[in-house]
Amino acid sequence: MRSILKLSPIAAAIALAATPALAGADKVAYPKDKGVLYGTVDRADVKQVRELYAPKAVVDAVKAGKPIPAGAPLTMYLFKAKVNDKGEPVKGADGRLQKGDAIAHFVMAKGAGWGAEYAADMRNGEWEYRSFAPDGKPNEKADLKPCFTCHMKMKDQDFVFSVPAMKTAAK
Repeated sequence: MRSILKLSPIAAAIALAATPALAGADKVAYPKDKGVLYGTVDRADVKQVRELYAPKAVVDAVKAGKPIPAGAPLTMYLFKAKVNDKGEPVKGADGRLQKGDAIAHFVMAKGAGWGAEYAADMRNGEWEYRSFAPDGKPNEKADLKPCFTCHMKMKDQDFVFSVPAMKTAAK
């Protein structure tokens, strides 16, 4: 018994050293500053309005042809679209869906060295994702795997669908 106890701390140290840093949404903090609105997406198919925000420095970098820098949070605010009595989304005078109640906020954040823990079929460069309630509290029950699998197809744009919107955003 005594030799097992002596080996246990060594075995534990080896196991800890061999364990990679954990990936996960807990790396993503809720942005303190919303940033600038660089795009709005009407999703009539799911009756949602989505607003896209990023720090101004990120939008400026993308406009200048530079990569999205590490430390960059990109936030998507989801709102229910207002609907008529038939359940159809209502458009405003501008032709856009009218925004209703907040649903959730999704943040994708880039961190230097993040993502190495993921298998190739899930790794999105150095991006992590996290879901938040409209009040900014983390949604610990959110399934984030669809974020990784969907954004995988945008590998040539640093896994970000909205790069074109950033490039054309108003200053």
